[in-house]
Amino acid sequence: MKRIYTLHILLALPTVMMAEVPSDTVQPRQLKEVEVMGIKQMPGTGSSPVTRLSTISIERLGIEAVKDIGEIAPNFYTPNYGSRMTSSIYIRGLGSRIDQAVVGLSIDGVPMLNKDTYDTDIPDIATMEVVRGAQSLLNGRNAMAGQINIYTLSPMYYQGVRALVEYGNANRVRAELGGYFKVKDNLYTSLSGYYTHSDGYWNNACNGANVGVDNTGGLRWKTVFTPSAHHSVTNTATMSLSRQSGYPYRAVATDEIAYNDTCFYRRNYFSDGLTVAWAGKRVVVTSLTSVQYLDDNMTLDQDFTPQDYFTLTQKRHELTVTEDLFTKGQRGRYSWLGGVFGMWRSMTMDAPVTFHDTGISNLIENKRNMMNPQYPIEWDERTFPLLSNFETKTTGMALYHQSKLEIDNWTFEAGLRWDIEHVACDYRSDADASYTVYDMTSGTEQVYARMPVSIHDTGHLSQTFNELLPKLSVTYGYDAGHVYASFSKGYKSGGYNTQMFSDVLQQRVMETMGLSMTYHVSDIVSYKPEYSFNYEIGTKNSLCGGRVGVEAVAFYIDCRDQQLTIFPPGTVTGRIMTNAGRTRSMGVELSTRWQPSDCWAFVANYGFTNAEFREYNDGKADYRGKRVPYAPEHTLFASARWDAPCEFMGLKPSVQMTLRGVGDIEWNEANTLSQPFYALLGASVTLASEQWSLRIWGENITDTCYDAFYFKSIGNEFTQRGVPMTFGATLRLNIKNI
Repeated sequence: MKRIYTLHILLALPTVMMAEVPSDTVQPRQLKEVEVMGIKQMPGTGSSPVTRLSTISIERLGIEAVKDIGEIAPNFYTPNYGSRMTSSIYIRGLGSRIDQAVVGLSIDGVPMLNKDTYDTDIPDIATMEVVRGAQSLLNGRNAMAGQINIYTLSPMYYQGVRALVEYGNANRVRAELGGYFKVKDNLYTSLSGYYTHSDGYWNNACNGANVGVDNTGGLRWKTVFTPSAHHSVTNTATMSLSRQSGYPYRAVATDEIAYNDTCFYRRNYFSDGLTVAWAGKRVVVTSLTSVQYLDDNMTLDQDFTPQDYFTLTQKRHELTVTEDLFTKGQRGRYSWLGGVFGMWRSMTMDAPVTFHDTGISNLIENKRNMMNPQYPIEWDERTFPLLSNFETKTTGMALYHQSKLEIDNWTFEAGLRWDIEHVACDYRSDADASYTVYDMTSGTEQVYARMPVSIHDTGHLSQTFNELLPKLSVTYGYDAGHVYASFSKGYKSGGYNTQMFSDVLQQRVMETMGLSMTYHVSDIVSYKPEYSFNYEIGTKNSLCGGRVGVEAVAFYIDCRDQQLTIFPPGTVTGRIMTNAGRTRSMGVELSTRWQPSDCWAFVANYGFTNAEFREYNDGKADYRGKRVPYAPEHTLFASARWDAPCEFMGLKPSVQMTLRGVGDIEWNEANTLSQPFYALLGASVTLASEQWSLRIWGENITDTCYDAFYFKSIGNEFTQRGVPMTFGATLRLNIKNI
């Protein structure tokens, strides 16, 4: 009889890819086919390396968000810097700092299409998985390096109350409370909420204020309804609010954080995902509909100095609607999954850059007066706003299909996705000011003329991307595991870099004063899609009755038109998104798991990536052979856990040590600046009973000093230090079946 497993049990099974294998792993049981409604993947597919984390592993590692799983999966790196809008992820030499992501993210099946929402706290995570390698076939745009799937606890499989209270240094506070209930035999519901606070780990030397103060909270309401044996409906609504102050960017020249203007990030986010499934004898049809709304405001001192250069405010409203209708089934040794996906996104943004006294003097007046010292100018007002407004609409549609055929020990898979996307941007840029021209030819300063500056630029930009994304794989299985080889094409969509509009407008202002214009809108703000051709071989093995797991992967990625964020030369304010021509990334990934007894468990995951430019000349230098910046060469994760063989006074203690390592990281295309390899040591002690547990933990307990980020602004260099030593305690309460 065909065996079908629930989503949570399926993902909780011990595999060689799990970061930990808890001794009390749930065993599979036979359930109705409709219960696998939300899984958009082929069962038993082994052609992509996957790191899965069970609920127990997530709690023992203190994972609360995507940024907490960096390094656990080989070649997976999530630097922690900036604000919650900064959600950079790097896999296998591919990554992105602004705009489009290279890694897809779905939470309870809802695809998060804007990477600026990736950094969010998620209470009661049931399972997480990181799928490495291009996943564009099923997940489409921006999954060219991998896919992250997160599933939260379902009231259908758990009823009770869960609570959490946590306190750590920097006045870190976290609280969670969730109730999971069975309303009647076919109706289940849950409501959970959380709140976090931190005072931050740094101070602003300019005003003495704490930098990085964070207040975040949210609610999740999940309902599961099974009106019949063949139908299931699940709805998950989430809301989160985030309020952050400042950015701990340290000037390289002074080695201190010191800036004078206000910095903050505020985000309001809402998401609702509705999953409706019907299960027949051999076919499951699933519809997944989502609505997402983002309202945020990023305001910052864009020069990050104690002087009055300029500030940026970026206010955004974004509405996204997606629909994914897919079917999967099996007939004998042949199985398939196919569907149609549609998305619509509308975004409006106001992004004024305001020049203040020092900025007007150094970046406008001085430049102009050096060119014509006999007729110098002086700006009439010492505050000068450059106004920019954008309305961007993106529509997309995709058809996809994947087939799998099993012949004896061999499994053959083939799939194709047709993805079409249209993005259009209407922009308006305004500048209204005036300046006075003086006549110095007689040796004395005399007013020559007063000149108005009035610029009102409008325009419409649009691009259409039409892609075919194939995937092929072959797998050979044997008693201990399998080996596989695969080829796939990945794709990251193009678009428009709105951060550069202020620089374009600044140059338009300079043009009115007789200086040549450097930038043109169509050249500087548009960037093309990025493509990757991925070749991979690997093996996964489970030995010694499942107590030993070994995984080894080798990959080669040929990336075309790789999107890079670079810093324009000179004293400008923005970040240019450019296409680098061609890069090559190759490397290996090794994962081992050893559980010699029920008391001991050891894990080691290592990733090596060599990512280099093959074709990239920016007109000033040829970077062929240089490493791609921001992507680490090595990642390392190791853990050792001991569980006491018996209870003491009703408590079962456990001890865990972890080691996370990253580096080297190049900070620029010329490879003249880098962050060497560093390692962070963590430790925790947990006391657990049936209903509660207390975890005392520490991260970076050696207080290792390292940089998590580097950038330049108006010619000055800045870094953000990584999180220093942190420690605290977490108390969990778990009351079942109330």
